[in-house]
Amino acid sequence: MRGDNLPESDHIARYCKPTQAPDGQIQASAFMLKSDSDEKSLSVHWLEYLNGSSREHEISEIRNIYASIFRRVGAKAKIAVLNVGDVRGKVLTENEDRRNLEVIHDPKEDEPSDPSHSGIYNLKPDDELIAELILETVLEDYPARH
Repeated sequence: MRGDNLPESDHIARYCKPTQAPDGQIQASAFMLKSDSDEKSLSVHWLEYLNGSSREHEISEIRNIYASIFRRVGAKAKIAVLNVGDVRGKVLTENEDRRNLEVIHDPKEDEPSDPSHSGIYNLKPDDELIAELILETVLEDYPARH
């Protein structure tokens, strides 16, 4: 439900633009807030919310969501899959300020085709170390385009 923390055992997907995955390798920049915006969270999608029968089905659904939201899904764009508990735990225990990230279900009202939208909160622009820690928790990656 909107505003709820995602379960630690669940998984999230992050869209990584082609510039954030040169040569097919996802970079830490994919997990940073834009420094020139007023973003409050890092946009992700809650995979278990989609009730897929398999990870492949969930990824297919995420690709459909991307196709409906973005004008163009880059040919070299990637989907990073992360575990909520791994992300939170890694940042909490391995960052000096012991940052407590929250991963919250946050569907956008203006995007009815995107009910799984969620956000990673308590990030700051230019949090390079935290972005590196999040990158270390990536479990799998997939092409973002069908």
